Amino acid sequence: MSELSFEQMLEDSLKTIHNGEVVEGTVIDVKPDEIILNIGYKADGIITKSEYSNDQSLDLTTAVSVGDTMTVKVLKVNDGEGQVLLTYKRLAAEKGNERVKEAFENKEVLKATVTQILGGGLSAEVEGARVFIPASLVSDSYEKDLSKYDGQEIEFVISEFNPRRNRIIGDRRQLLVAERAEKQKELFAKLQVGDTIEGVVKNVTDFGAFIDLGGVDGLLHISEMSWGRVENPKKVFQIGDQVKVLVKDINETKVALSLKFPETNPWANAEEYFAVGSVITGRVARMTDFGAFVELKPGVDALLHVSQISRAHVEKPSDVLSIGQEITAKIVDLNESEKKISLSMKALEAAEPEAEGQEEE
Repeated sequence: MSELSFEQMLEDSLKTIHNGEVVEGTVIDVKPDEIILNIGYKADGIITKSEYSNDQSLDLTTAVSVGDTMTVKVLKVNDGEGQVLLTYKRLAAEKGNERVKEAFENKEVLKATVTQILGGGLSAEVEGARVFIPASLVSDSYEKDLSKYDGQEIEFVISEFNPRRNRIIGDRRQLLVAERAEKQKELFAKLQVGDTIEGVVKNVTDFGAFIDLGGVDGLLHISEMSWGRVENPKKVFQIGDQVKVLVKDINETKVALSLKFPETNPWANAEEYFAVGSVITGRVARMTDFGAFVELKPGVDALLHVSQISRAHVEKPSDVLSIGQEITAKIVDLNESEKKISLSMKALEAAEPEAEGQEEE
């Protein structure tokens, strides 16, 4: 038997392969950036790092071992150096695409780990197929920083499937919207005006705070934050604060909240605490040209009219008083129904000379 015929017989005993064919091979060598497989062909197969994974920091020696069996796809029968160029990543992606296509057609909820934070959203892998979730579809509310999702397992549905254009779009937002709607339905079924409920501060604005009640957002208006005066809600609340609030009103899907609990109403027993004729101490809270408003206790302001500041003529309150100043005055009028109290410092001044005159006699 000639040497040529022997080589021919050996070559004939080896299978033939074609570009695009799926083959099985056994790992015969692994380097940090390359895997070599015996695929039963006259030449060995090579898988580069870029054809194994999207993670270019991966050391392939930690991913596979000599003797492992792998199913791969032929990219080039001859890479120019007599070797067969293979891909593991693309075959996995093709299989993943089939899985994603099935989920898209069935509107199935998928679960996958976020592998990359991109400028416009998140990237996740479903059995090797890359799914892009735009920032607008990540949450049911605007999120500027998406870094918290890195490495997290999230659920989503496929809203667009077009692998030819490399567009496989995931949507997490619609799941959250649906979940929120169900929670709203459950909460509104049992929520009543007058209920006390716990919530978490979701957002704070100049006019109030939005409280997440567990699927329903309620508005705590600045005027309902305290029996006293609140100048800036952002100095009172921070996002994430837990608060116990009173349900003041429910109008379809809108909930108005309050921190003015009846048991803490400073006007309760006003006739006893702020009886006409009694002398009381307070702090000047604000001033106008016609008078000064004096805080007697949080939530109770009384008017000290400019004509009642002193027996001497006072042009305007700021000429003799200052914000934060503590003063002593007499209560000369109480209108509990309208929550109005009138004070007089002059009444106390008028009594002093009279008392001194009696002592001299």
